[in-house]
Amino acid sequence: MELGSVQDQSASTFSLTDEDHTLANSLRFTLNQDPRVTFCGYSIPHPSDARVNIRVQTTGDPASEVFKDSCQDLMLICQHVRSTFDHAVTTFKNEKGVNAMDLKP
Repeated sequence: MELGSVQDQSASTFSLTDEDHTLANSLRFTLNQDPRVTFCGYSIPHPSDARVNIRVQTTGDPASEVFKDSCQDLMLICQHVRSTFDHAVTTFKNEKGVNAMDLKP
């Protein structure tokens, strides 16, 4: 849910349900990398409430557009990390084999 002003679309608060620090801090990081963002922060209203509020203020672009772009950037980062990890595991298994992992109970 987006909470903001119709007159000033450059500042909005986005409320995400069923989320916690994991997603909120990651989005905060990607938003702060965007030069269009002048302020970004998040809060969790109450520890027992699975909700995160993310505040975004921009240089003039609509905050909802910048927020969507940051979500897409975060997805690309996650895809890159996943593919890099999968490649490293495959390379390790091909070069040394599973027996080289030396797993002992």
